[in-house]
Amino acid sequence: MSPEPTYLVLPGFQNSDHDHWQSVWERTDPARFRRVQQADWDQPKVGDWVATLDRAVREAEGPVVLVAHSLGCTTVAHWAANPDGKVVGALLVAPPDIDTAEVPELVNFRPVPLRPLPFPSTLVASGDDPWCTAEQARRYAEAWGSRLVEAGDHGHLNASSGLGDWPFGRALLDGLTA
Repeated sequence: MSPEPTYLVLPGFQNSDHDHWQSVWERTDPARFRRVQQADWDQPKVGDWVATLDRAVREAEGPVVLVAHSLGCTTVAHWAANPDGKVVGALLVAPPDIDTAEVPELVNFRPVPLRPLPFPSTLVASGDDPWCTAEQARRYAEAWGSRLVEAGDHGHLNASSGLGDWPFGRALLDGLTA
């Protein structure tokens, strides 16, 4: 029997607040879910975020599953250029289209890498995400080799979307590691 994975939670720009599904998952299952704490959530630097993710993966015991939202997905795409074999999967939720976003703090994450991820992944997209069109989400899924799941119209799939514990997302995560 293989050991239970560590779930590394990767929030996006400005972190995930109390009501975000990532935060809810951490509170309801703190033994399995661990947030990757970035040094600066408001002025993110791609090199710093990638190095922090790399350190968290190396320090985790056993296999790792990445649970990323928004800019956390972009961070995973950058980090995957030099992956650690410990990562056995990734749930990538609402990746933003950084290449067209007019947010000065995020420009240093450009361009978004478009190469296959070296581990299984599921990309979850919302039909009305203000940060990424459905078409761009499909392009990311194809480029990254991710299974695309269209979650309906739920905005940016964040706390404002009112997802709470987001059972649909938990089921996708469980399916990824089954």
